[in-house]
Amino acid sequence: MSVHINRERINREQIEEIPLMTTGTAVLFAAAAGLAIGNLYWAQPLLAMIAADFGVPVSNGGFLVTATQIGYALGIFFFVPLGDAVSRRTLVGITMGVTSMALLLCAWAPGFSMLAMALGLLGLVTVAGQILLPMAGDLAAADDRGRIVGIVTSGITGGILFARFISGFVADGIGWSGLYIGAAVINAIVTVIMMRVLPHEKRRASLRYPRLLWDVFGAVKRNPKSLQLLTYTGLGFGISFNIFWTVLTYVLAEAPYHYSPFQIGLVSLTSLVGAIAGIGIGRLQDKGYGHTALGVSFALSAVILALAAYIHNSIIAILIVAAVFALAIQGICVLVQSELFALSDTERSRLNTALVVSNFIFAAGGSLFSTWLWNHGGWPLAVGGASLASFAGLILWWLCHKK
Repeated sequence: MSVHINRERINREQIEEIPLMTTGTAVLFAAAAGLAIGNLYWAQPLLAMIAADFGVPVSNGGFLVTATQIGYALGIFFFVPLGDAVSRRTLVGITMGVTSMALLLCAWAPGFSMLAMALGLLGLVTVAGQILLPMAGDLAAADDRGRIVGIVTSGITGGILFARFISGFVADGIGWSGLYIGAAVINAIVTVIMMRVLPHEKRRASLRYPRLLWDVFGAVKRNPKSLQLLTYTGLGFGISFNIFWTVLTYVLAEAPYHYSPFQIGLVSLTSLVGAIAGIGIGRLQDKGYGHTALGVSFALSAVILALAAYIHNSIIAILIVAAVFALAIQGICVLVQSELFALSDTERSRLNTALVVSNFIFAAGGSLFSTWLWNHGGWPLAVGGASLASFAGLILWWLCHKK
């Protein structure tokens, strides 16, 4: 007990010396976080262009995506927990600075293998968004934390969508190498801005680095409810979200649509509904309605996906489903993230690491499962499986609600 009290006292002393988050600062955090996560997705719509430039089969483009995602998973595990021990201002500055250099390495890669290695490095270091998110939770007032976390989380979602959408536009004009050079310049500018805005912090914990990494599991153990929260986002975002968007790409590429990658990217912009709504959803957590809103989000996801099995021959219907589904998933993510950060004032970076790694594991399973579902039953079976995952989340929510 004495250790816990001491941790809380230290944290209060730190917070008293740091200005609380304003809406403007939260928007800046959101923009920087969106840029960091967006760096992972520049290449995804350009795989055919990159493969053609290097004279390799288009199917090899998957290695670039894999290298980036593996690098990102390692970066989350090895760097993000440091946010509970060292100055996050310094950590953000280092990771964003090295990210700019990694982007230039991608632009100047002389061969396909070297590009894959550069993208792996990029994934490893472009983790500033997951450092800024728990930092925003720390700096926010307790009665405003849900709204602030909602703004930054929406920035991360928007960054993913924005990168996928504009990369094709920009690459058509200046090539994929030019795209990465431009991203490096923008990243460097944002790094300078963040260094002027982020507050200085005292040393936050005395754990040695190996112990700090291991204590990611310790933080989950000390906060038993975190396992429940990790399962919520695993089922909603990791499985339902990944199944839906993976198989929707297949549907739109085939008859009767035959959409190009760019047109498919336009359809994905419907997720902006969720990104924008996330700003307001966090308010529900602040007002004490978070748990109820979480159940509603799971119910909405399960129902809209079940209906989607019967309406995939209409693009209007698909757009409506995608928008409603985006709202439901953003609700799950924002509400879970806000509740997770409320569990501990001193372990938010470690808990956030556990959340992101858990999502990555669930997402990997969701992606593999989506292929099996598509091959064995097409769109109806796939979205049915996604609906069942959301329904499982609703059942878990109901069981926990009864307690």
